Amino acid sequence: MEVTAILEVLATITGVMMSLAYYPQAYKIWKRKSAKDVSVIAFAMLAAGTTVWLLWGLSTGSIPIITGFAAGAIGSNLVLFSTLYYNSKSKKANAEKNIK
Repeated sequence: MEVTAILEVLATITGVMMSLAYYPQAYKIWKRKSAKDVSVIAFAMLAAGTTVWLLWGLSTGSIPIITGFAAGAIGSNLVLFSTLYYNSKSKKANAEKNIK
C-alpha cells in the first residue's frame, strides 16, 4: 500500500475520532438539561470551522475531509444549538422568578 493511501486512511479515521469528541458534551447538556458552563463563543467558532471544512471537502471531493468534518459539523452544531436552547430556557426561567 502506498504511503499516501495509508495516510488517507489514517486521516479519515483520525478525523472521525476527533469529530466524535463533541458528542459527549452534547449528551451531557441533554442529560442535565443545562449548558451553563459551556462557551457559546467557542462552540460557535468550532461549528463554523467544521461546517466550512465540510463544505470545502464536498467541493473538492476529499473523502477524508468529508468523513471527518461531517461528524464534526453535526456534533459541534448540536452542542452549539443545545447550549443556546438551554441557556435561553434558563434565562426565561430566571426572568419569571424575578417577576414573582
